[in-house]
Amino acid sequence: MDSIGNPLANTSISLIGTDYATISSNNGYFYLKPDAGNYTMSIHAVGKKKKIIPVSVTNNDTTKLQSIRITERNHKLNAVTVSGYRENYNAKQTSNSLRLLTPLNKVPQNIQVITAAVLEDRQITSMKDGIIRDVSGATRLGHWDDYTRINMRGARASEFRNGFNFTSNWGPLTADMSMVERIEFVKGPAGFMMSNGEPGGMFNIVTKKPTGHTKGSANLTFGSFNLYRAALDLDGHLDKDNRLQYRLNMMGQAKESFQKYKYDNRYTIHPVLKYIIDPQTDLTIEYSLQHAKISNISSSYIFSAKGYGDLDRDFTLGDPGVEPTEITNQSLFLYLHHYFNKNWKLSVHAAYMHADKVGSNIWPASLDSAGNMIRTLSIADAVSDYKFGQVFLNGKLQTGSIQHKILFGLDMGSKKNTYDWNQTHALDTKADPFNIYHPEYGNPSNGYADFDRETRLDVRAQGNKLNQSYSGIYLQDQLGFWNNKVRLTLAGRYTHVNQSSYGTDFSASKITPRVGLSVSIDKNTSIYALIDQSFIPQTGLLRGNKLPDPETGTDYEIGLKKSWFEGRLQSSLSVYRIYKNGLLVSDPDTTNNANHRYSLQIGQSKSEGIELDVRGRITDGLNAVVNYAYTNSEITKDVDKNKVGDPLPGFAKHILNGWLTYKIQNGAAKGLGFSTGATYKADRSTWSWNSKNQMSLPDYFRLDAGVFYDYKKFRVNLSIRNVLDDYLYVGAPYGDFYYWQMEAPRNFRIGITYNF
Repeated sequence: MDSIGNPLANTSISLIGTDYATISSNNGYFYLKPDAGNYTMSIHAVGKKKKIIPVSVTNNDTTKLQSIRITERNHKLNAVTVSGYRENYNAKQTSNSLRLLTPLNKVPQNIQVITAAVLEDRQITSMKDGIIRDVSGATRLGHWDDYTRINMRGARASEFRNGFNFTSNWGPLTADMSMVERIEFVKGPAGFMMSNGEPGGMFNIVTKKPTGHTKGSANLTFGSFNLYRAALDLDGHLDKDNRLQYRLNMMGQAKESFQKYKYDNRYTIHPVLKYIIDPQTDLTIEYSLQHAKISNISSSYIFSAKGYGDLDRDFTLGDPGVEPTEITNQSLFLYLHHYFNKNWKLSVHAAYMHADKVGSNIWPASLDSAGNMIRTLSIADAVSDYKFGQVFLNGKLQTGSIQHKILFGLDMGSKKNTYDWNQTHALDTKADPFNIYHPEYGNPSNGYADFDRETRLDVRAQGNKLNQSYSGIYLQDQLGFWNNKVRLTLAGRYTHVNQSSYGTDFSASKITPRVGLSVSIDKNTSIYALIDQSFIPQTGLLRGNKLPDPETGTDYEIGLKKSWFEGRLQSSLSVYRIYKNGLLVSDPDTTNNANHRYSLQIGQSKSEGIELDVRGRITDGLNAVVNYAYTNSEITKDVDKNKVGDPLPGFAKHILNGWLTYKIQNGAAKGLGFSTGATYKADRSTWSWNSKNQMSLPDYFRLDAGVFYDYKKFRVNLSIRNVLDDYLYVGAPYGDFYYWQMEAPRNFRIGITYNF
């Protein structure tokens, strides 16, 4: 209020040095939800003196500021400043796009957040760049160079962007970290986000938004394999009232590889505009353009009849004369938020994504023990169009002594994918094959391909189309008892899905319940239990020409969450068991199923494990991310009794990760820092396509290290990866031979950042 007690509307309120900012309502009220800590609050109104006050926020409590008076400009103001420390490695809250307006330590689920500070310290540029070491139990399956596939809890994790499910069979294009603010990993089914997906979990990539503060950064990165990368981040407002805010991120990259003739050149443009219509309503429009020009997308794979690791790391099936693959992804997001009051908020989100890919895949048609191979090039053109709409309402109310947190929403989505895989060309002849032990590049014996691209893609694709549309409605109530120390979550979701897969149409509907319990033992400790479900529509045909029911997944989970050192360090321990029921297996009735047309729906798999995650600040200057996971995924029911107990593909029983960063706080070396991290994986399963010639993968160990220096507005960061220069890979049997993908040998990156 002003000096005589009148409320001040449209007053700018911010926490200095943070992204937390808002504008007061017509009655002078405002509301912020920062992490726990000490802050310096800045309050500024037109014609008034800026007010600076200290604010202390604690866990599980609300800080109320009563009767803040702001004097006119001709009055003298003595400012009081109290500095606070922001928990850079330790997020306390999920993003708005995850819809849960509950602190992470009170959510009855294992959710891990990779913050911007972790991405910066590790110099991570894409999802393929080792981000999974920051989350317990996550593994990356080797795949093509245009997208990243991550597995958790024995199944593929769905990929979300700003709360929208972008997952497809062959995508999406891996996100560049220049436009990413954080990545949220949700373990197990997430009925509050979706039900039609794998029960292992999902990850949500949250892009950068305007903060209302005028700031920016410029970064140059150089490194091994001729890496040259430049990124620019601009943040601010376009009017004096700070109501029209912007964020602009741009990136350009040229990069070669440790493998011959491979490269990955990209650029990203990501502008965002946010308009604060009034103190209760804001509108944000976000556009992103990612363009990649890369070598043949499957040429990272190496094949041999002898087994894994049979060839040098610089080997490739690719050829310098093969056309590059070019991919353009464009996305448009719209967010409208309206606060009816401090307890009720309406969110309306929409998104559109268009992806266009022109390229080819290289794959062996044959390979003998002497290394003679016929390489086949197949066209790999694709177009994807995705449309999404979301409306959800978050609210709080009280019935007697019970507190309620309500989440109600509607989801709709449409995905259309069209592929041309129908044109092929053999690069080599039987008389003059390509030999993997004595490779010759640049002049394949059968010449290069000349694919037809004059015909429209939808005509060329023929039946290679994957379409899906879905709609869902959900309701969740988190009931708080005994001053919210005991929280019971009751939720249900109804989802209807229509799909068309390679010419076969089918649909499915299901109600999936969700029950969670979270209990605060004290202000730093909580325990939880969760039962959650998911489902996946299936293609196939049962006896009597009946369609199969959806595959269902059920997650049973208990966990412990605890904060240490006044909330600076967070830990979580979870134990889970996931059953997937209704898996299709081949009908063994050879008399009536001689052509293998029919299936039986009796299959079941089980994934179970233990996950431990610790992240945050141990002491001044020392940050840590440490995690361990035990995972076991196996078949529990099958017509072929011999397969019961067989492992599912794509996991490691034991994964241990650690990353430590220390920055000197005082003295002549103030600002100098060091970092180191390691990953260990044991008892790894292959990504097998039902091959009989299984060969176990060796244990995996990778060591990284780095050194950095912060001086005023500058940061110089040197990181060394695979310090021990080990031959690291992931692979599987394929037919009568084996294939694998390698990680880079010892390499370095040096980044120079200027903040302004």
